[in-house]
Amino acid sequence: MIATPSSELIVQVVTSVFATLLELDLSMADEAGSPAGDRVTSTVHLDGDWNAAVLVECSCRQACQFTGKMLAMDPPENFNDDVRDVLGEIANIIGGNIKSVISPKDSLSLPCVIHGSNFDVCVCGSEIHKRLGFEFEGGVFWITIMGKALPA
Repeated sequence: MIATPSSELIVQVVTSVFATLLELDLSMADEAGSPAGDRVTSTVHLDGDWNAAVLVECSCRQACQFTGKMLAMDPPENFNDDVRDVLGEIANIIGGNIKSVISPKDSLSLPCVIHGSNFDVCVCGSEIHKRLGFEFEGGVFWITIMGKALPA
């Protein structure tokens, strides 16, 4: 069984991706939880030796800010196809980087992006292994690693 990635690896990957793609400096957030209200969750799934999912969870406003930064334009005022594509790509890059270290032979799914409010994401047969909050001037967002239940 493949070990869940360490918090240090996740922090290294996420801060590097956001610095490179979005020119955003992140810090670790003390705040637990997830965004409330209008939010966006993007996820990629890994299949093979390590069956897991990587989720990026943020407010819709943050997703629009990320889109503006990544596409070098004014942030969209509302959720649209650009926002969907950017959030999917962020999950894809983070998931791919973690996969390359943990289990390079595994396959990576296409990203799935959910937008709305009052929803829960459930990856059947899995549990949360790591959930880390990251902070930037736009607030806190979360990276969650879900995988098969670990043996007791």
